[in-house]
Amino acid sequence: MRKVVLGVLALAVALSVGLTAAFARSESPTATPGVTSRSITIGGSFPFSGPVSSYAPLAKGMETYFNYVNARKGPDGKRGVRGRKIIFKQYDDGYNTANTVQMTNKLVLEDKVFAIVGTLGTEPNLAIRPFLNQRKIPQVNILTGASYWGSQYKTYPWTIGWLLDYVSEGNMLAKWTLANAARQKIAILYQNDDYGKDYLRGFKAGLGAAGRSRIVSERSYDVTDSSYAPQIISQRASGADTWVLFTTAGTPTVRALATAAQLRWKPDQIILNSVAATDGVMQAVAARTGQDYLNGIVSTTYVKNVTNPKYKNDSAIKTYRRIMANYGPDGINIRNQFYYTGVANASDFVKMLYAAGKNLTRESLRKAYEKQNWVNPYLLKGSKVKTGRRDHFPIDQAKITVYNNGSFSDQGRLLKGR
Repeated sequence: MRKVVLGVLALAVALSVGLTAAFARSESPTATPGVTSRSITIGGSFPFSGPVSSYAPLAKGMETYFNYVNARKGPDGKRGVRGRKIIFKQYDDGYNTANTVQMTNKLVLEDKVFAIVGTLGTEPNLAIRPFLNQRKIPQVNILTGASYWGSQYKTYPWTIGWLLDYVSEGNMLAKWTLANAARQKIAILYQNDDYGKDYLRGFKAGLGAAGRSRIVSERSYDVTDSSYAPQIISQRASGADTWVLFTTAGTPTVRALATAAQLRWKPDQIILNSVAATDGVMQAVAARTGQDYLNGIVSTTYVKNVTNPKYKNDSAIKTYRRIMANYGPDGINIRNQFYYTGVANASDFVKMLYAAGKNLTRESLRKAYEKQNWVNPYLLKGSKVKTGRRDHFPIDQAKITVYNNGSFSDQGRLLKGR
């Protein structure tokens, strides 16, 4: 009996020592999930299929920039970030929140990623935000401009956006409308979710009480709708001369503009939100409406337009072209603005990794959220990426941009969002 007791005690001591060692290892810097001495594994889900699959190049632009970082020697003479290669895992969620939740679970529980980076869409990111914050997993540089990411940072400190927030952009567009639109009878078509409603809220705030009285039609669509004809027929009948679209790129924007043209409705002024206002999207619309229908469309922008002749010799555009040519996927169209925006986003994330320090942890990355203060060469000249303890809106400057004869061209001064 004494031998059995001694044996049990010895086993208990051994287990205690083993568990203590295991806990010590789990708390050490090298035990941070997704981080080793040679790699940093991150991931996100994107609409590689579905109604907004035109946004897929955003993820591929990010991946291309990470490939470039892994190949070049950084400021410390090491490849990757401080000698660590970035591994970027991407899954298709089809812009479906249920799929986003499933794919994020896979990234966190199976792939053991260090952070969720760049996941696209307001509703998809809202669906995974509680889970990621509960587990203290960075949800960073997500590709949605919902104001929540900046305004609710106290409740969700592990989440931060990157795009100009939709409320600020809506506000900018409203002020341009008041100053420039003709008779200012306004019709608004918006996506019936938090994405579209954020834009709507910002636009109405920018109009003010007097300006809001000029709204004669306000209609929404669901991303699953197969036709917007009833809404647009109603808006045409309203007598509006200014049409404001808060739509996503690809099918929704193409369908809305093409439907209006087919119904022979040509408002004096069309205003489009930035995430749908690219030369590529307009090219797809022009194939159905003709170029003249689109000339004069107004939007906002905070990134340089890779297809506009004014940026032909811009150093950042030249760097972008070189990166895409050497490290991008086969058969890409480097004139696609979404590849460029993905590169711009990824470059800021890499800067954040450096700011997080040599001893990279999820907490050190979270702290770096609040210390962004640099110039991103891919953004418009004069703008700055900047955050602080009470400011979680990295990009808050933009310009008005106007579409004519195949290209959007930014003009005027930088506008401040917040």
